[in-house]
Amino acid sequence: MSEFELRRSHRALFRGVYVAKDVRPSPTLLAEAALLISPPGAFLSHHTAARLWGGVVPHHPDVHVSYPGPRAQVTGVAAHRRKRSQLVVSRSGLRVTSPLQTFRDLAHVLDLVDLVVLGDSLVRRHCFTVEELRTFVAGATGPHSRLARRAASLVRTGVDSAMETRLRLLIVLAGLPEPEVDHRVHDSDGTLLRRFDLSYPAHRLVIEYDGRQHAESNEQWLADIGRDEELDDSGIRRLVIVSRDIYSVPGRTLGRITKAMRGQGMSVPPLNDEWRRHFPGRPGDEESPA
Repeated sequence: MSEFELRRSHRALFRGVYVAKDVRPSPTLLAEAALLISPPGAFLSHHTAARLWGGVVPHHPDVHVSYPGPRAQVTGVAAHRRKRSQLVVSRSGLRVTSPLQTFRDLAHVLDLVDLVVLGDSLVRRHCFTVEELRTFVAGATGPHSRLARRAASLVRTGVDSAMETRLRLLIVLAGLPEPEVDHRVHDSDGTLLRRFDLSYPAHRLVIEYDGRQHAESNEQWLADIGRDEELDDSGIRRLVIVSRDIYSVPGRTLGRITKAMRGQGMSVPPLNDEWRRHFPGRPGDEESPA
């Protein structure tokens, strides 16, 4: 097949690497293609490794590859220099940093909140346990090792989504008591009755993130109304948070949360301003009450 014919029927993933035009490039296919043009000893790392393990990381358009030595720049590939003692394993036939190593490497790139989001998501995918993560980063030295240890200390088991992590961290970084994650209520036979994302069981306060923004159907809407009435009858206060509350008006959201806490008889400490660094909100977001 001539180069002209190849270009007519195929698309280039990277220079010299083609696939048929009807093939939709997946993250795994792009990762495999990037390794094809890499020298022996190269492996997938950082954002690409995190996605291959099922982790949640901010979008990055390039495939991340670590090399044993200097490497010429390749469009679409983010190059990294291999670090001493990096743990590399095989996944679906591809060389990739282990989940624990991926978390440690991304401490050099991500901020605290995004790193905890990654940790929660990898625990949810059973890539490692919270205890294994903390042990792995405990002896870390060098740049960003302190960030890795702090993020690991905030990773939890049973977190359902990245936004649930962000909501929990908004609360924690404001210096408020940390809510219990994945609290479950069972009947006397052990049947699961309710599951709460974030809650303070002793004070009958539930805080939940709702990513739908609206009821998905009349049936769901009616079910939600019934559920809320059941909680009201039980004396449980339920506070619902949506994405806007976290990204646009975190100060007002903290005000709602502290008001609900006081309403349920909780002691509310003065707020720590650290949350502002990670949840800047939009101009005009009112400061939360102290």
